[in-house]
Amino acid sequence: MTDTTETTHDTTTVGHMLRSRVATTPHRRAYTYPDPASPARDWTVATWSRVGSDTEEVAAGLIGLGVEPGDRVAIASTTCYDWVTATYGTMCAGAATVAVYPTTVAADVLHIVGDSGACVVFAEDSAQLAKLLALRDHLPRVHTVVVFDVTLTDRPDDWVVTVDELRRDGRALLTTTPDVVDTRIDGTRPDDLATLIYTSGTTGRPKGVLLPHRVWVGQVRAIADTVAAEPTGRDAPLLGIDDRQFLWLPLAHVMGKLMVLLPLHVGFETTIDGRVDRIVENLGVARPTFMASVPRIFEKAYAGIATTVAGNPGPLRIRERLFHWAGRVGTTVFDADHGDGSTTASRWVRLQARLADRLVFATVRERFGGRIRYVISGSAALDADISRWFGAAGLPVLEGYGMTETNVATLGLPSTYRAGTVGTPLRGFEVHIAEDGEILVRGPGVMAGYHDNPAETARTLTADGWLHTGDIGELDDRGRLRVTDRKKELFKTSNGKYVAPAPTEARFKSLCPVASQIVVVGEGRPYVGALVTLDEAAATAWARRAGVPGDYAAVTAHPRTREMIQGYVDELNGTLNPWERIRTFRILGRELSVDRQELTPSLKLRRRPVAAHFPDDIDALYTTTGAHHAR
Repeated sequence: MTDTTETTHDTTTVGHMLRSRVATTPHRRAYTYPDPASPARDWTVATWSRVGSDTEEVAAGLIGLGVEPGDRVAIASTTCYDWVTATYGTMCAGAATVAVYPTTVAADVLHIVGDSGACVVFAEDSAQLAKLLALRDHLPRVHTVVVFDVTLTDRPDDWVVTVDELRRDGRALLTTTPDVVDTRIDGTRPDDLATLIYTSGTTGRPKGVLLPHRVWVGQVRAIADTVAAEPTGRDAPLLGIDDRQFLWLPLAHVMGKLMVLLPLHVGFETTIDGRVDRIVENLGVARPTFMASVPRIFEKAYAGIATTVAGNPGPLRIRERLFHWAGRVGTTVFDADHGDGSTTASRWVRLQARLADRLVFATVRERFGGRIRYVISGSAALDADISRWFGAAGLPVLEGYGMTETNVATLGLPSTYRAGTVGTPLRGFEVHIAEDGEILVRGPGVMAGYHDNPAETARTLTADGWLHTGDIGELDDRGRLRVTDRKKELFKTSNGKYVAPAPTEARFKSLCPVASQIVVVGEGRPYVGALVTLDEAAATAWARRAGVPGDYAAVTAHPRTREMIQGYVDELNGTLNPWERIRTFRILGRELSVDRQELTPSLKLRRRPVAAHFPDDIDALYTTTGAHHAR
């Protein structure tokens, strides 16, 4: 890529942004990642200059395969460096990426790749390739599959190439036509399609969301401009070139995608590794200054810490008592400093909080690498008490609100923080609450529409640019948004009372450290019930302390476990209106999973598959003998 484009072209597309970043800071670290070619997965560093050359080779390789401007290129992979260069390269070639989660079942892979019209698919490994090979006869437009695993030798024919072979061919094309990629970048316009993301389908079949280049450029500028204006960040900017993020989020998710495009504008370094089971270990290696995540990771982190400290066998349970004391005094001070002015903290409490920080919270921060200044939460609601606890621990949670169709529309910042809200609109965004309580969004991150679905586009997107989110919410006196539920998830009991399940579910997971998921049900029923699943690690740790024998399945069925869960349900019910209270519950014998389509890849609950998989358990909630009744 040439280094003169920043003065001759506005950064109006992703290709322009990348080219400008490479020209501006070629020798700065861009990505740190585990090298897949190393048996020990040793960490490797890529500068922006190398990212530029790697991307250029991928883009040229795609052009050599016959990929034309406007074509679609799918990527099916976990989060890794190759995914980044594949998405940058696709956009620099003038084509659009199509996101496919690696956990997507074959039927949905067929729908996404076929519906999008993808002509090339990047596949991570043999598992992803096997799905595509099984579907090959049904995907006539796909002429090439590019596999990231360069050691893969079992290939049927030239339908499959490795990414190294693609880049080799790209280098050969660049030798004869050195400006081939720059020409494609210069020919791409802001309204050209950059990304086609299929919604995770919590309420129905995935729809293709059209996100042109202008959306991504407008989105990253909106975030950067909003953060730059933050009063508390003037001495030490909240987001700058010297920051370092840790990125594990699925890059098929809109938030994950944003977090690989934001560095193009700001220039910070990213440590990238999608292995969820290595998050804690990787945080110690990466030592990031910030991290974006989904609420379930923060819930699990809190539950893991609480379960660990509760495991002290001493009669005085000193560690556990110290943990809860630190939480009380820490959140008291945090509320006083970040609340609505109704809470104060005396000098004595503040002194205790400083001691608690030294004894407890400093250790917590070390588990997150020791350098994090804040964490970002999105994709679903995070319980306010968990948010406050992390704030007290010196890891303030900046919650954002958005969806695939809007990208990030609001973001909480230190100056606007209030637990339970998701911040104020980003620069250039507007948020309006309709008469029925639905949240409407307008701004630079809003989609162009749904792929080949004009009827659904017209229902969702108004002529003057307002997008109907399907979420219910309210704005406070400072313009902060509070999301109360999904419009489509509200249900009515047979007594005529409406119930919003999501806030109840989030609250329960904050109360119960062994809970993995809770599914609140009651549509057309006389009262509200719930299915509860337990986190295997936390539940078995609790069982050892409580003297409950057996494996995970035995623990979930034990009377002592039901008594323990009942205590948390009763505590939850004390915070709810009478018609919202959980009258009955059942503990399931396994956790919900992404593979069974019960959770989305970003760990959001999918109610329809859960209802389809556990109909007898739901029916049993409404018999006299089939459920455990809350007091």
